[in-house]
Amino acid sequence: MIDPFSEKTFPYKPLPEELREKYIEVFETEKMLRVPTLKRMFDILVSLLLIVFCMPVFFALKLAYMVEGLIDPPSKGPLLFYYWAISGGRRIKKWKLRLIKIGYVDSELARSHDWLAYAGEWNPAARTVVGRFVKKYYLDELPQFWSVFIGDMSLVGPRPLAILHYERDLMQGNVTRKILRGGLLGLGHNNKGTELMGQAEYEFMYAQMYLTKTGIQLVVEDLRIISKGILLISKGGGH
Repeated sequence: MIDPFSEKTFPYKPLPEELREKYIEVFETEKMLRVPTLKRMFDILVSLLLIVFCMPVFFALKLAYMVEGLIDPPSKGPLLFYYWAISGGRRIKKWKLRLIKIGYVDSELARSHDWLAYAGEWNPAARTVVGRFVKKYYLDELPQFWSVFIGDMSLVGPRPLAILHYERDLMQGNVTRKILRGGLLGLGHNNKGTELMGQAEYEFMYAQMYLTKTGIQLVVEDLRIISKGILLISKGGGH
């Protein structure tokens, strides 16, 4: 059984006490921060372009999943699934590409779209051959372009967490996922694979930008974060 709060599955740490005063405005924010119009327009345009661009990738992956399922029947199964996650303090469907064999999916929990149903993802032995490739290059996140397009997520923001992880994060005092729309990439996520991953200050830094920067300034910051995220993805460091 995968520990849902191990360092691998839940690397998120509370903000150090000495920094709480620095981000007092963020802590005092009670409602979800409004997404600036320019940022929302940027999200819609870029996500739509990426959805169109990625359609051949989806078809190729679907074919690869079907072929692997014919060769190895335990690898058969749907291309997509979702579990309930939290973005901007509300529940959303977090869509992903399936990485693991159906035998490793808890069918009862899957009916309620609980993250725990798919926790086998963190067991490399449970992954299909295609799933290992998909995970390495973060392709399992591609369906979330749709989530960005419909407004459940943003291109940049704190990563939406499964409900059980969100509740633990909130108990630690990390309010950013309550007040910010979740993102595909973020200041914290760009540290994936390093000891800086999970340090809450990065999410608070981004929340502070929301409070202090104009829409155009925020889009410029998003472009900078996206460029670093692309570099991370290109290295194939998904695990």
